[in-house]
Amino acid sequence: MRQKRSRSQHSWSTQVADGTRSSDLAYRLCALSEACMVCWTSLHHLPKAKAIIQHILMIEDDCRLAAMVKTYLAQHGYLIAHATTGEEGLAALRDHEHAGFAAVLLDLMLPDSDGLDICRRIRALPSPAGAVPIVMLTAKGDPFDRVIGLELGADDYLPKPFEPRELLARLRAVLRRPALAAADSLPRLRFGRLEIDRDARVAQLGGQGCPLTAYQFDLLVVLAERAGRVLSRDQLIDALKGGSHEPFDRSIDVHIGRLRAAIEDDPRQPRRIITVRGSGYVFARVQDG
Repeated sequence: MRQKRSRSQHSWSTQVADGTRSSDLAYRLCALSEACMVCWTSLHHLPKAKAIIQHILMIEDDCRLAAMVKTYLAQHGYLIAHATTGEEGLAALRDHEHAGFAAVLLDLMLPDSDGLDICRRIRALPSPAGAVPIVMLTAKGDPFDRVIGLELGADDYLPKPFEPRELLARLRAVLRRPALAAADSLPRLRFGRLEIDRDARVAQLGGQGCPLTAYQFDLLVVLAERAGRVLSRDQLIDALKGGSHEPFDRSIDVHIGRLRAAIEDDPRQPRRIITVRGSGYVFARVQDG
């Protein structure tokens, strides 16, 4: 009996110990769950990153139209400053030169001046105000005014009446151009292990210089600057020779072959300059290694 009692007591103590461990484990799991809930709550209530608001200057004497544009563009993250005359718009550009407007919406028919003249005067301002993208808004049906406006430095035009969505699309398009131009102005282009230094006129593959003639380097730059676009033989020759070439000129194929020999790991299986049968060549935007 004593032995059985001992076994019973041992069994009970084991159960108690197991119960204690289970209780301790449950406590720890509960604490961990509460900690996770606190972390999730904290993350959930973190302040959201503020969207960058771009400031647009609208020079337009039609206050009703300006109010509608202001309301619509505000829904898409733009803050509109409204000027009713050309002189008021020029003053706003000068006053805000330290901050800068992202773009100008310019009406061609203003009460105090011609919108074409205002466009010319904006372009005469020192940068950054003088380089601001300009979208002309015109009720004139004469395409001559649009051509003159573009020649004076406007980036785009939109005839009245216009759809708000088209205005938004054109505005976004002109706002993308400075960023693209800045990327194009970078002296170096990199595609995997291939690096092209346009200023030094040197191409390197994995840190090793590629032996290229001046013509081959220019051909490489033309292809690389248009990576992802299929270029015909005529387009390539036009870019290199300015349009002066013989019809059915196939010399570009020879230069492509020599260029591949310099920059491809295996010229017989090119992965950088790809032939598009019946169309021309494309420089691969994404390259392995």
